[in-house]
Amino acid sequence: MGVTGFGGLFFRARDPDALNLWYRTYLNIGAGCSTGDGPANEWYWQAQGGPTVFAPFKADTAYFAADKGFMINLRVTAIDSLIADLAAAGIAAETRLDWDSPETGRFARIHDPEGNAIEL
Repeated sequence: MGVTGFGGLFFRARDPDALNLWYRTYLNIGAGCSTGDGPANEWYWQAQGGPTVFAPFKADTAYFAADKGFMINLRVTAIDSLIADLAAAGIAAETRLDWDSPETGRFARIHDPEGNAIEL
C-alpha cells in the first residue's frame, strides 16, 4: 500500500480566514503551527505523530450533529489545562463520563465558531 498517513483535512467554511485564525489561536493548528516535533512551516501544521482513527459513522448517528458531515478529533496533552484555557477565552467544553475510557483516555467536546464539533 502506498498510503502512509493523513495528509490533510479540508472543509468548507463561511469565513475561512476567521476560522483559520480561531484554530491557530486556540488550538495551535494550521499553517505555521508546530507541536515541537519539527520546525514551523508557513504552508502546514507540523503535527506530532501518533495513531489516527479513520471511521465512517452511520448516517443517523447521534454522536455529533446531524447537519454536519464530520467531527474533528484531536490528540491533546494536559486536557484539564486546555479546557481551562478555552474556558478563559469563553469557549465552553462539554465533558461526559460515558465518553471516557481507560483504553483511549478522557474526552471533551468544543465547537468552532461555525458549529463544527471538535473532540479533544
